Amino acid sequence: MLDSLLHLWLDPNARWILLGCSLLGLSSGVLGSFAYLRKQSLMGDALSHAALPGVCVAFMITGSKSILFFLIGAAVAGLLATLSIGWITRYSKIKNDSALGIVLSVFFGVGIVLLTQIQHSSSGNQSGLDKFLFGQAASMIHSDVLTMAIISFLLVGVCTLFFKEFKLLSFDPGYARGLGFPVGILDHFMMFLIVVAVVVGIQAVGVVLMAALLITPAVAARYWTEKLGLMVILSGIFGAFSGFVGTYLSTMGSNLPTGPLSVLAATLVFVFSLFFAPKRGLLIKMIRQSSMKQKIQNSSEPEHYVKTKEVSPVE
Repeated sequence: MLDSLLHLWLDPNARWILLGCSLLGLSSGVLGSFAYLRKQSLMGDALSHAALPGVCVAFMITGSKSILFFLIGAAVAGLLATLSIGWITRYSKIKNDSALGIVLSVFFGVGIVLLTQIQHSSSGNQSGLDKFLFGQAASMIHSDVLTMAIISFLLVGVCTLFFKEFKLLSFDPGYARGLGFPVGILDHFMMFLIVVAVVVGIQAVGVVLMAALLITPAVAARYWTEKLGLMVILSGIFGAFSGFVGTYLSTMGSNLPTGPLSVLAATLVFVFSLFFAPKRGLLIKMIRQSSMKQKIQNSSEPEHYVKTKEVSPVE
């Protein structure tokens, strides 16, 4: 195993992909913590699916597979999806989860139609945009990984800078509004950050699985702590670990996809946390309950002592 890790690190291309996917997992885990606490786990799924038509339109306009143009197109589509969700929930009786499902389906359907048109155009399969459905980290070049790394660092830095505001927005937006914080602007700003995280990760993980990399590390981290700061740190660590493991495993065999393996690694971290996390882990709870029952069974019948106070008779 150490030899394979050393060989992976000595390969310049594999080293850059390993770094990029690890940083992608780090930034996704940090942002996913706030989305999870705000009960907007499906928002990452909606935004990742909404990014597909933006990528397709950017390719149709520019004819280039530049990650920069894809970022712009996907960001515009993601913001449009966010505004659509807000408009539907504000001006209709449709609930937020239903609005998310509607927007997710519509945008992804449009993306599939555009993708089919591109595949049957003169460029044909040369476009390779179908890789954005499930991701293909091996197709990334040095400039793509560098862009991913820079944006991931910026996302983590912004979350660190606005930690207090995002904390208030996650737990008590009414209190934040009372303190004078621009809650509406902060909400859209956080959605924009999620859009950026989704866009920068779709080439490695794909639009279908990007939501899992956003939410799964955050859910796993929630089992280990009650403090938000520690949860965000753990979520970032779990996400970086998932990206690292997924990249490493994909190099051990031919045609092994990095994105799905990263998601599976994050799922294993979640399952481990679900059972073995202290205080909240299922196995720990079962052991504690079993120990308590054993103590009750082994103990003698409870004796009740009533303390009485002698009262001298009144003369």
